[in-house]
Amino acid sequence: MDKYKKLKSFWRGKKVLITGHTGFKGSWMCVFLNMLEAKVFGYALKPDKRSMFNKVRVRKFLKKNVLKDIRSETDLKKIINTTKPEIIFHLASQAIVSESFKDPKNTFETNIMGAVNLLECLKKNKSVKSVVMITTDKVYKINKKKSYKEDDELGGIDPYSASKASKENIVNSYSKSIFSKTHLFNRISTARSGNVIGGGDYSKDRLVPDIIKSIKMNSTLKIRNPNYIRPWQHVIEPIFGYLLLAQELYCCKKEFKNNSWNFGPNNKNFLKVKDLVNITSKLMKKKIKINLVNSKYVETKILKLNNKKSKKFLTWSPKWSVRTAIEKTLEFEMANVSSNKAKTICEKQILNYLTN
Repeated sequence: MDKYKKLKSFWRGKKVLITGHTGFKGSWMCVFLNMLEAKVFGYALKPDKRSMFNKVRVRKFLKKNVLKDIRSETDLKKIINTTKPEIIFHLASQAIVSESFKDPKNTFETNIMGAVNLLECLKKNKSVKSVVMITTDKVYKINKKKSYKEDDELGGIDPYSASKASKENIVNSYSKSIFSKTHLFNRISTARSGNVIGGGDYSKDRLVPDIIKSIKMNSTLKIRNPNYIRPWQHVIEPIFGYLLLAQELYCCKKEFKNNSWNFGPNNKNFLKVKDLVNITSKLMKKKIKINLVNSKYVETKILKLNNKKSKKFLTWSPKWSVRTAIEKTLEFEMANVSSNKAKTICEKQILNYLTN
């Protein structure tokens, strides 16, 4: 409970803006910050009818809910100027790899210009003291031999990865030049996490939701690249890391040469796609019919993140195994309960994570 109380003592009453708050990860962050009694404002596109945002009724506990496009600098500047947030988490993005192939223009505009718009809005801002820009584990130039460290070379073949790597370079450029002589110097960071899973993820081409759906409907699960390795983790893990990072930036106790941070799982959570399917199948006590399909897209075969920097400087450390992460996901998805109960399950899992 000490960790929970310590977090709440910092976040209570803080004015926090989350872009992309209607998405899966953004909705979980809203629930987390609401538990910590922060004043949460949201800016994002309208959520899908079937979404975590609607399932948990996030709108009910937001101070402001603006449904606008991140590509509109005017609308974004308006909410920042009117709410005067102290901390910003930038999650708004086109986050589906397959969609980036279908509509690369939208992916680049959203992920690159969305970041530029936010940074432009901050040039004359005085209220913001901490900014965490969320990117992805896929920003690194492919190297199969090791787990990626924050200062490794960036790259990206597919439009999604390329747009996120570009976003990293843009944030670094603004931080080291535009904001070099302002109060925001050394207070803007990027954060990279692994393949997150958890209750309420209803986006297209998400493995665990697809597994659960195939079991519920007794249908065949289509998977591509069963031997590809990914850094699996529950969504609470990186969100907790983002919060700790935002606190560090807010207090500005240290200056880091590289202001990018990995929030990936430990080595035991680097598993093949087929291993994740097998674990979920065993937990649900159901056999899964699998159909292997050829991938239309070029994807990285092995993705591993080195999390030593976050462990050392932020006292953040992943706690849950893949099995536990899936159990928590199933607890949410298999309950088939009301929205009030869904929110209660989220809060229970967050509290369990912080206190055990």
